[in-house]
Amino acid sequence: MDLSTGHGYLLIGGLILVGAGLLILSLIVNLRVARSVRDDVRHREKLLEYYRNIFSQLGVILIGIGVSLFIFFFQQNYQDQRRRETELQQVMAKLAARIARGTHVVGSLGEFDALLDKGGAYVSPELGGTNAAISAQGTELGKQVGEILLVERDSDVRDFDVLNLSRDLESSFVVNELDPTLWFDVVRDESEIKYATTQLALDYKDLHDAIGDELVEVAIANPETERKIKHEVLDIFYDADLLRQRSRRFLGRACWLFSHGRSFVGLAAVDEIEADARSHQEWIDRSKSLLTQAKSGSGDCFNLLQYRPAS
Repeated sequence: MDLSTGHGYLLIGGLILVGAGLLILSLIVNLRVARSVRDDVRHREKLLEYYRNIFSQLGVILIGIGVSLFIFFFQQNYQDQRRRETELQQVMAKLAARIARGTHVVGSLGEFDALLDKGGAYVSPELGGTNAAISAQGTELGKQVGEILLVERDSDVRDFDVLNLSRDLESSFVVNELDPTLWFDVVRDESEIKYATTQLALDYKDLHDAIGDELVEVAIANPETERKIKHEVLDIFYDADLLRQRSRRFLGRACWLFSHGRSFVGLAAVDEIEADARSHQEWIDRSKSLLTQAKSGSGDCFNLLQYRPAS
């Protein structure tokens, strides 16, 4: 029974009140017993003594049960509260570690930013994107492929596995207190980060297969090979954009939660972070005002995202 809900207090208070009422009733009956003794009405005296004893014993028993329940549940709630505080401290420590490690990992997204946002903010071709990352052909496509291969060597997408907050929350009380929409978005972002990293590894392999053993410049000269390479490049950009969107939203959300201290368990999802955006730049523009106001350590949460728009 949880006393904080009020139902426990009602039960305990009811037992004590009923017990006290029975004791008062036994006192009233005792007065009648005294009057019967004075009037020498033996039969009525014995009957009233019987009622008096019943009422007084029941009253004492009910009061005793009420007090015992109060002590028991008070101790239980105190222990639960201590356990909750300890667990919350552990979750906060793990959250801080996730943010610190995630900041380091998200820093590697800058190389993807330089590719994706060349010629304007990246929007996937399905949504009408036409920037240089999408429109490159011929020699420009060859340069683009060379840059993609450099990013592949410099960035290990497996490092993004650290962006997994649900591991720290799913076995604790916190998951039961979090806003359901917020919890769903955390898990969804983690799943999409996992999907993007898995697909990127496959996309890189497909790109190497499309290029074959030839130099990129030579492979691009063949129209059929160029078409295949272009297809793989667009796949890489799609998954890289998904990875940076979800990774930065994950980190921004985690930092925003951490900035509220232990009260983060009572926060509701906010549209500035959670609402889907048409592009990464749209999400950045929308969330910036909120994240710059949220502080984590010595800086604001937006700076942790390490996003620098392409010039």
